[in-house]
Amino acid sequence: MASCDYCGSTILFGGVKADQGRFCNDRCYNAGALIQVSQSIPDASVQQAVWEVHQGACPKCGGRGPIDVHTSYRVWSALLLTQWSSHPEVSCRSCGVKAQLGNTAFSAVLGWWGFPWGLIFTPVQVVRNLLAIAIPPDTTRPSALLDRHVRLNIAAQMVQQHQNQAAQAQPIAP
Repeated sequence: MASCDYCGSTILFGGVKADQGRFCNDRCYNAGALIQVSQSIPDASVQQAVWEVHQGACPKCGGRGPIDVHTSYRVWSALLLTQWSSHPEVSCRSCGVKAQLGNTAFSAVLGWWGFPWGLIFTPVQVVRNLLAIAIPPDTTRPSALLDRHVRLNIAAQMVQQHQNQAAQAQPIAP
């Protein structure tokens, strides 16, 4: 199975293929341009920013770290329609576990109602959440996912600054 080069979601059917990779939808395809920008950022500055995020306060609750990417998994179904997704969030372990438990309960209640995929993916997503709770990211160092998240945020800021400078440089027509 392929995975989205931007968000990491599993792609079973369809997706968007491009020179720079494969993406689950148009939103991720458009954001994929950030991947190319992010590759030009020096590793030393990214590592410093990653450690600052890792040792900083939780963006969800304001509590202390370590902060990392915690992914929760969800599925919901209605007769012949089933949707499953991954929800990565940068947070402390406590907030990550809350999201994983919440999506486990959501999936356990709303995941079974589709045939055949709801019956197949509900136990998969529930087990993925339970494994994520049981095997958390290493607290002594930032994960590769956090590194990627911070790198993409820096790239987004660079693109935004470039767009702002370009907008300011354009003369205003009378």
